[in-house]
Amino acid sequence: MGNPMKIRAAVKDGVTEVKILMQHEMETGMRKDADGALVPAWFITDVKAQYQGRTVLEAQFGQSISKNPYLVFRFQGGAAGEKLTVSWVDNKGDKRSDEATITA
Repeated sequence: MGNPMKIRAAVKDGVTEVKILMQHEMETGMRKDADGALVPAWFITDVKAQYQGRTVLEAQFGQSISKNPYLVFRFQGGAAGEKLTVSWVDNKGDKRSDEATITA
């Protein structure tokens, strides 16, 4: 399992803005190590954010996304004090899921 994500979610005028910093190496599979051998590809493939059981974001990433991806999105609804869950899966089957409380 990867390191915890840093998630901030705030609601204003009925719109919730979510900022996520995912801790992941995001190797493309094209970089070589000190010995000249290719470093195997290792990257996040799927990201999902859910609020009250409803999917508010679903994304597919590829190997071109940079190390420690930063993602910002907005959705209609959300209430201060409610929980938002963000999860990801990488190409090696590793998974991570974290929760954040929406603030006003």
